Formats: sequence, structure tokens, C-alpha cells
Amino acid sequence: MRLKAYAAQTHQGPYLQVNEDAYEFDFENDLFMVLDGFGGSGIGDRAVEKLKGEIKSFYTQISDDPNATMPLYYNPRNLLEGNAIINSMMNAHQNLFKLNSAKPVNQRAGSSAVVAAKSDSLMVLVGVGNCCAYHYRQGTLSKIIVEDTLKHLSKGQFDTRFRSSPMNAIGMYPELGYQMREVRLLEGDKIIMMTDGIFASVSEEEILHHLNRNAPDAQERLNSLLKLSNAHGNLDNQTAMILEF
Repeated sequence: MRLKAYAAQTHQGPYLQVNEDAYEFDFENDLFMVLDGFGGSGIGDRAVEKLKGEIKSFYTQISDDPNATMPLYYNPRNLLEGNAIINSMMNAHQNLFKLNSAKPVNQRAGSSAVVAAKSDSLMVLVGVGNCCAYHYRQGTLSKIIVEDTLKHLSKGQFDTRFRSSPMNAIGMYPELGYQMREVRLLEGDKIIMMTDGIFASVSEEEILHHLNRNAPDAQERLNSLLKLSNAHGNLDNQTAMILEF
């Protein structure tokens, strides 16, 4: 399945001076990721930049070799790409957790993420923390990576933006909690990955509307979604990526 259009955008948001969000891609290896870092200026943003490089480097080493030995994790039911993503994220997690363990709590960094890789007509996605991903097909939107946040433990009515704190993240706890999904792609499908700076401020109906809207290209659809999030009162960094097949 050929990737026909691609768009990505990251921004510090209307109020923050530093952007701890990021995205990365590797068209040669069909690897895509969005990350939502935390820790503060000079901490979270630097950690995210380091994580991007570590995940990408580790993934390409494993995925290029079908006989590669999985150093941290292996599941025979998963595609090579899925095992490679999980190993790449575990390696980056262990490195960051080790660094954090030697620092005071107020100097530690971490990151949520969705990392995706395509293998022919299959898309494999692995999510950690407060990032999510949707699959769009023929006018229907389905959440395939669900954010792991305080939202799912709270029954209160307070603002959803305050319920998007991650329950897990790269570098946060000794064990890395994650979820993995595989999607068989069809012509016309779209995959959208985003941080909580967007999904916490817009509804699924609004996301669907912007994916359906008649826009010049994928970048325009994405930019309009970020503007809507800000119009609804977003206070956070925001990052999203659209893959159109």
C-alpha cells in the first residue's frame, strides 16, 4: 500500500515558550512517530530529541535484518516491525530511566509517544502515555491507540485538559507500559496520530469533520485542526501527523 500524502505539524501552543512535543519520520523505512515530552525547558525538549534519534536508530538496525535477535522483547505473533518498534522503545526507555534515576525528581524527563511502521499493507502502531491514534476509513473514525491517562480513572466533571496527565511514559517507571495495534490498510485510509494538546480540546466528531473537509492537501486539514484546538482553549504543546493512503 503506497503512502499518497503526508503531513505533520508541531507547535508550542498559544501560551508556552518551549515545545516539548516533536515528530519524526523515515520514509525509507516507513517509520513515523509523534512524541509528547515533559520535564520543562532544557529537560523535556532535550529528552524528546534524544529519544527520536535512539528509537529511529535502533529500529532501523533491527528491521533491516529479518534474522535479528530481539535483545529485549520477542513475540512470534507480531510482525518483525512490531517487535522492532517495541524493542526500540524499550531500549530508549531503559536509557532514559537510568538517567532519571540519578537525578532529583524535578530534573527528570519523560515522554509519551505513538510510533508506527508500515509493512506492505499493514500498519503497526505502538502507543505509550498521553498520545493517541485514529484510523479513518470511508467516513468512519476509529480510535486504535487509546491514551493512557488519568481520564480513565476519574469520574469527575472537571476540565478534560487536566485529566490528560500520562499514567505511563518512556523514562517514567521501571516497566514500560504500552499498547500495540495492527491495521490492514485499504485504498483511501488515513492514520492520524496526535498529542493531548489537540485531542484534549477537540471532539472525535470535529476530528472526523476535518479529515472529511475539502482542503487543498493533508497539511491544510492538519493546520485547521490545530487552530480549532487553540480556539477551544488549548494551553499545551500540540503535535499531529496524518498519513493518507
